[in-house]
Amino acid sequence: MSMSSTPARPRRRRAHVQYVTRRPALAHWVLLVAVLAALLLALGLQTISSSVWRAGTATPGERVAVATPSGGPVLVADDGGLAGVSLPERTVALTFDDGPDPRWTPQILDILARENVPATFFVVGSHAVEEPELLREVVAAGHELGEHTWSHADLSTVPAWRANLELSLGQLGLAGGAGISTSLLRPPYSSSPQDLDAAELTAVQRAADAGYLVVLADRDTKDWSRPGVEQIVAAGSPTGTEGQVVLLHDGGGDRSETIAALPALIERYRDAGYRFTTISEGIGLTAGATRPAEAIPALQGQVLDVAVRASGWLVTAVSWAVLGFGILSLLRTVLVVGLAPRHVRVSARRVAGEQWLPPVTVLVPAYNEAVGIERAVRSLVASDYPELEVVVIDDGSTDGTGDVVERLGLPGVRLVRQPNAGKAAALRTGTREASHDVLVMLDGDTVFEPDTIRLLVQPLRDPAVGAVSGNTKVGNRTGLLGRWQHLEYVSGFNLDRRLQDLLGCITTVPGAAGAFRRQAVESAGGLSSETLAEDTDITMGILRAGYRVVHEERARAWTEAPSSVNDLWRQRYRWSYGTMQCIWKHRHAVRDSTSGGRRLGLVGIPYMLLFQVLLPLLAPAIDLFALYGLLTGNARSVLTVWVVFALLQLATTAYALRLDRESLKPLWSLPLQQVFYRQLIYLVVIQSIASAVAGARLPWHKLHRSGDVVVPA
Repeated sequence: MSMSSTPARPRRRRAHVQYVTRRPALAHWVLLVAVLAALLLALGLQTISSSVWRAGTATPGERVAVATPSGGPVLVADDGGLAGVSLPERTVALTFDDGPDPRWTPQILDILARENVPATFFVVGSHAVEEPELLREVVAAGHELGEHTWSHADLSTVPAWRANLELSLGQLGLAGGAGISTSLLRPPYSSSPQDLDAAELTAVQRAADAGYLVVLADRDTKDWSRPGVEQIVAAGSPTGTEGQVVLLHDGGGDRSETIAALPALIERYRDAGYRFTTISEGIGLTAGATRPAEAIPALQGQVLDVAVRASGWLVTAVSWAVLGFGILSLLRTVLVVGLAPRHVRVSARRVAGEQWLPPVTVLVPAYNEAVGIERAVRSLVASDYPELEVVVIDDGSTDGTGDVVERLGLPGVRLVRQPNAGKAAALRTGTREASHDVLVMLDGDTVFEPDTIRLLVQPLRDPAVGAVSGNTKVGNRTGLLGRWQHLEYVSGFNLDRRLQDLLGCITTVPGAAGAFRRQAVESAGGLSSETLAEDTDITMGILRAGYRVVHEERARAWTEAPSSVNDLWRQRYRWSYGTMQCIWKHRHAVRDSTSGGRRLGLVGIPYMLLFQVLLPLLAPAIDLFALYGLLTGNARSVLTVWVVFALLQLATTAYALRLDRESLKPLWSLPLQQVFYRQLIYLVVIQSIASAVAGARLPWHKLHRSGDVVVPA
């Protein structure tokens, strides 16, 4: 055949892949567990660090009347009970909750400095570690710091262990942010002693017993509700000469009204003859309520600061990655479904008109395929193709595969024996032995339909086409594992190849069913043993040689999928490892002068990286986020997303089955596929990546064959 119009292959250096001969270590599983544990810890830390609700928005439970302590808003432990301490007459302590806030706290500090007024700031621990410099500015300005728990949790509604954790972390936040510890505490959602219910009183008692001075308020401005500047001033102004603890906020929301009301509030107290003080000075603590943090708590606080920041970056990065891949996956689904009808029309035009029937050589590499080789060869001989040569290459089988072929004595079938050298070497031998220039390749466990070869070679009438991918079908789909693989082949591999065909960047002509132009194979350098994915390798090489690769969904081949989890793992491990080898080998394709090479580099390889390498790497984090959401009160949101995703996948798979004229009955197993099968596949990819990074050399794993491929009538 004349091939003068075929694009010439550009000259390029041949890649050589070398491996260190060692088995992949188990260290990557330890690393995976460690990474997931770190992510889980980061999620937990971010959860308790970001649970800062707007002050005053806690929903109160049923109030139980109790005898509240009298005497003042500062509560201290007193012989198993509580005693209240008041500020002296005409003494006022301005207190600010929920900070430090990078927007509002500096403005409040400016006002206090201008008015020469000291204040006490009750800071949220998680904010303290986020704004350590601002916290130090508060201390440097002569103000006092108190604790407002770690995450603004309502101490009266959380378990005792959580309350203790809130107080301990809050102290570490102050130690790490400002290098101090404090004995002052204001429980979130508190106001005056008279407003305490039974649960709140119990929480206050526990804190006082732990050595805290629990600071409530005489005047609650309720500025958190933004009632207006005049209302804030009125609620916080003195009504007599008694000492006053005034409750304001410098964080937790929009504090513009507080900023506007503060000068007027200060003026009213001055006009009434009040002296401004801090809490500790007002109640007569000569040594103050704060002191430098000890070395170990200070170090722990600094470590906590780093951990909170690192966890925030990690969770944010993973969240954006999950969102990005979610959008990409949705776009991919839209593209594969939306463009599938177009591919049906394009594919139909390729086989329309007068049949193109050049002589064909079928290459069947076989290693220990005695179970299924007879069915494979007989299906080829039963083909409706007029001029056909079948070459079976026995690659050093030890189970009598070659003997089975010889005993058949079928016309047009040749057996070539060679020492075991691998599938790629067997195909190189078969290419040399082939009498014709159109080559069809299939595995020794695959069964062709009578018209498969005829349909498979039709696109090769176009001299620009170098290879054709057939439609590989799972022939043993009776078990659950077989059904899952069947759905994956139909809705994953087949739909993907339709899209890649239209984009001009099919990256794999499957070994189970492919047709090749001999000159295209030779231009690509022949079948290479440099990778474990020789089918992907040769397909990429043909694209880089300037040929097109197309998909013909009517050319169906029925193959035996792994029937055990162990065999499935070994098969996908080899596929994944080989795919990464091919990506690395052809990483410079984008620089090629051919359009096929550029499309491979710009579209094909990035597509493989995103959806065959990076997405499986991110999958454990996605599952961990979902599990964490289920366990932390976001079950409805998580389940909603899962149901939407499941319905979308169900619709996509049903559509793919209809395109392939397949029954919809296996769809019942699809939800179960998400529970087990998907996790198995991404664990395989993770192990493959770890092995590739470690430079481990993988042996060629021979899968067990049962010969139970069923070809529907």
